[in-house]
Amino acid sequence: MILVAPSLLAADYGCLRTQVKMVEDAGADWLHFDIMDGHFVRNLSYGAEFVRQLRSGSKLFFDVHLMVEEPLNFIEMFKNSGADQITVHYESTADVKKCLNLIHGYGMKAGISLKPKTSTDVLIPYLDIIDNILVMTVEPGFGGQKFQSELLPKITRCKNMVGKRNITIEVDGGITEKTSAECAANGANVFVAGSAIFNAENPAEMIKLIKKSGEMQWQQL
Repeated sequence: MILVAPSLLAADYGCLRTQVKMVEDAGADWLHFDIMDGHFVRNLSYGAEFVRQLRSGSKLFFDVHLMVEEPLNFIEMFKNSGADQITVHYESTADVKKCLNLIHGYGMKAGISLKPKTSTDVLIPYLDIIDNILVMTVEPGFGGQKFQSELLPKITRCKNMVGKRNITIEVDGGITEKTSAECAANGANVFVAGSAIFNAENPAEMIKLIKKSGEMQWQQL
């Protein structure tokens, strides 16, 4: 099944509740939150209170992507804000397993995110304790970047490593109806799209296009 996760990083912050309702009504499956601390990546976004205030108005699956140093310090606060899943960067902590166990201990799904240059081999010790792999197809930190097509084989490697495990393979960075099809053909099934959705003339139609193009390729795997 193909899932679409609009990233609020590209939304109009002046009418967030309206935009969240718009993507929910349009068929979005997840809502993606890019949490940036200005240290792990060179940008700042928003915190747990931002997530909490949107939680009461949405039934979407809240997908929190921690682009922060020392993610252990943030897991509890985002659990309390209403996160359903927290994904931490492999590169951000010396104890990935401790982070994953804490996330699961709070009853949430747990994932690992990889920067473009990080090998998929680092996932091997965690394949039986993760729910999600987030493959970054741009350098994390800023929205609106161009999709790096040379990373498609990385998605294939993740798919092969996952095998029959119940692990979603999520892709973030430059996702459009075209690149979602390419990623789905390589094994991805969750697509984070920011600019493509929130800057579209018809965001609802864009969500449908991303999902449809991905499903066409996914069914052929």
